[in-house]
Amino acid sequence: MSVPEPRTVHLDDEIAVIEKPAGLVVHPAPSHKGPTLVDLLGDIGAGGPEGRPGIVHRLDKGTSGLMVVARTEWAHKALSAAIKRRDVKREYTALVEGALGSRSGTIDAPVGRDRRRRTRMAVRGAAQREATTHFEVIEALPHDTLAHARLETGRTHQVRVHFAAIGHPVAGDPDYGERGRHGLGRQFLHASRLSFNHPTTGKALSFDSDLPRDLTTALALARAPTP
Repeated sequence: MSVPEPRTVHLDDEIAVIEKPAGLVVHPAPSHKGPTLVDLLGDIGAGGPEGRPGIVHRLDKGTSGLMVVARTEWAHKALSAAIKRRDVKREYTALVEGALGSRSGTIDAPVGRDRRRRTRMAVRGAAQREATTHFEVIEALPHDTLAHARLETGRTHQVRVHFAAIGHPVAGDPDYGERGRHGLGRQFLHASRLSFNHPTTGKALSFDSDLPRDLTTALALARAPTP
């Protein structure tokens, strides 16, 4: 099986901004065999710790979209600090099951390891850490809702766990929702906007990413009226 390739949308001496395709693991782990984003980046990602060079934040294997990669040690430290200060703005486009009760809102609930299924995360799980997700409805559909989700924190599976916790799991989510909904082979979650200040110049940078083909196909199905 071929490994999906990332696409570079910005590159300079300090950073790269890439679009990670769904199906690609970000960095090596004992549970994963095969190439990762780190392997495919090669010399593009060089700053940071051994084993995860260039990586300052991550996306789940089944989530697509924008990531910033550090190319120098300085950039890695500066971007990591900016994320800790919550100065890096990360916005996702998500299709969630059902109708959200309000046009916008905030889900503020700590996330930790699921006490019964260790491969999953859960609200108020083991070793929980604070987690905050803001959402805004884009479009109400017959049986789903298209929404933007903005992270204040970046916990593992945060958007997926938070929407599931309020009874509206991300469509197609194999862990927290209905696998295969609208023909999806993964969760309908795409990192669609990324904004931050350049670690060296301080210039404000913002990047947008369109939905990939599998998500636009699923969205068309979700928009179709019930027969």
